[in-house]
Amino acid sequence: MIFLELVLENFGPYLGRQVINLCPKRDDNSRPIILVGGMNGGGKTTMMDAIRLALYGHRAQCSTRGNLSYSDFLTQSVNRNALPIDNTRVELVFEHIENDQPMEYRIVRTWTKKPKDGKDNLGILEGDWLDSALTNTWDEYIENLLPLGISNLFLFDGEQVKELAEVEAPPPVVVEAIRSLLGLELADRLAIDLDILVTRKRKSMANQQQLANLEDIEKKLSSQQSDYELAKQELCSIQEQLEQTREKQQQAFDKFVCDGGKIAAQRNQLESQLNYYNTKVEQIREQMRELAAGILPLSLIEPLLTQAQAQAEKESRASQAKLARDILQQRDQRLVDLLTALKLPAKKFDKIKAFLGKENQQIEQEAGEVKDPWLGAEEEMFHSLTNLLTYYQPTQKQLAEEQLAKRKNLEADINATKRQLATAAPPESYQELEDALKQAQTELAQAQAAYEIAKRRCDKLGYAIAQSKKDLARYGEETIDRKNDQHMLAASALVQQSLKVFREQLTLRKLNKLEHEVTECFLYLLHKSDLVHRVAIDTNSFSLSLYDLQGKLVPKHRLSAGEKQLLAIALLWGLARVSGRNLPVAIDTPLGRLDSSHRSNLVERYFPAASHQVILLSTDTEIGKVEAKQLREADAIAQQYLLNYDPTKHRTTVESGYFYSEQVTA
Repeated sequence: MIFLELVLENFGPYLGRQVINLCPKRDDNSRPIILVGGMNGGGKTTMMDAIRLALYGHRAQCSTRGNLSYSDFLTQSVNRNALPIDNTRVELVFEHIENDQPMEYRIVRTWTKKPKDGKDNLGILEGDWLDSALTNTWDEYIENLLPLGISNLFLFDGEQVKELAEVEAPPPVVVEAIRSLLGLELADRLAIDLDILVTRKRKSMANQQQLANLEDIEKKLSSQQSDYELAKQELCSIQEQLEQTREKQQQAFDKFVCDGGKIAAQRNQLESQLNYYNTKVEQIREQMRELAAGILPLSLIEPLLTQAQAQAEKESRASQAKLARDILQQRDQRLVDLLTALKLPAKKFDKIKAFLGKENQQIEQEAGEVKDPWLGAEEEMFHSLTNLLTYYQPTQKQLAEEQLAKRKNLEADINATKRQLATAAPPESYQELEDALKQAQTELAQAQAAYEIAKRRCDKLGYAIAQSKKDLARYGEETIDRKNDQHMLAASALVQQSLKVFREQLTLRKLNKLEHEVTECFLYLLHKSDLVHRVAIDTNSFSLSLYDLQGKLVPKHRLSAGEKQLLAIALLWGLARVSGRNLPVAIDTPLGRLDSSHRSNLVERYFPAASHQVILLSTDTEIGKVEAKQLREADAIAQQYLLNYDPTKHRTTVESGYFYSEQVTA
């Protein structure tokens, strides 16, 4: 089995659609590790929950579910920023071999914030086609492929490893996985069957009065069982009616929405909104009229105003040049007279006169620039015209454009509101739709009440049957003559003893293989090769004991916290190997409490060899720069991602790469 792709949409912190390629290949070569980095609270555990949820649905052992009902858990899992109409979706694509052929399936689970019937919608796609038969039998199919009882051997987190490392005996979830793998439930079933046989034997050995009492109890039990079967049939019938009523109520609701009933119920609100939009448009029109009454119309003759400004500037420069010319000519004449009186050498005197003539010529040109001044604008008018063109007019145009844009948006809102009102059902039709919906809702409530009553009756009969069975067993124990049952009890005791020996022998034989695998895995991971020689597993509690080369018990307190964690990982690894199932392994926060040496061993020896596909969900302090480089140098990474959590938006996005700069391209 290989996970190929995980799709998360509005699930937990994952807002929108996030697609994660899990294929353990790069450049057409197999690479087992999918490395996912994320800080605490960034969505790593949510990703693991998504895989469990996709596989097992309401049976999934998700981290945040606790004692929540499945409906409440689904509601809690919807992203807080998702719209009410948006679907939440979890998809898992995987491949496995059936009849020597690779088969690819896509598991799709969708729901909304208030899931219908408290369930998700499940679809199993083979390629692009929905496989309805497989969808209906999915629980049985996945139980054969990856049983829920052993799933924690392949999908586990650091907390599970930490708990397993700290306790003397494995927790119940691991014990159940061991029992399932060893086939011990068969011996337990044999013991139950033997108890049933003993009860029947006691009945056959009882005297007439005892037999009569036993028969009374049995008749009562038989009657209760008959009533229970009838009650179950009635419950099934009522459940079918309930489903039909639910479908009818949904159809009534869909018709209510489709025929405009929902919009008709909002008619007053929509009309108020339409009036508000019209009022705002009228206000904008009034503001536009005020702008039109001001200087805004001058924008129509902006080229003429610009030309007038340029002409006024030219005339102002020419006027100033003429005034300067007259003053400078008088000054130049006085200067020439002075120089003449001083009897300056003729050569220098001519140079000064030439310089003054050149200056006067330039002033004459500026004074003659405007031959016929036609504007005659005063200085104040020139400044007013400049202010108009550079400030007042652009400001008024910007205000006008803003008002026009607002009016355009409001007119679009008005048209949309009018279209909504046009689809609203008329009052008489709305009343019919509302009555039909209320009737369907009433019938649904009555059907639900009838279902609850029938279910309680079934539960009550089930309890009564259990009590009758207890009475029957207790009566047999207390009233049967000891002499008559001496031989039977002795024989049953021998059989029970033989069964116990059989169970112990079966357990020992199968535990030997598990002990060998766990020992091999632990020694492979441990860098102290002389510390432990053998790992033994208790046949009853399945607790682990360690022995050195001399066969002496190694107390667990001699192990460091990291070595205890390696022992727990070795147990999980050994169980996975003994299972004989070729399944992916996913590990959340895998390197807690390990020193650098143990980390290096785990990174080098366990992660690449744990399975053909290993998904690692790590913080930057677990698989750090050194460990990531070690995995890259071993060419073990197929894909790597970084979960980027934005605390301001409460949103996680999946990005390519890891915490460090080097990239692996799929």
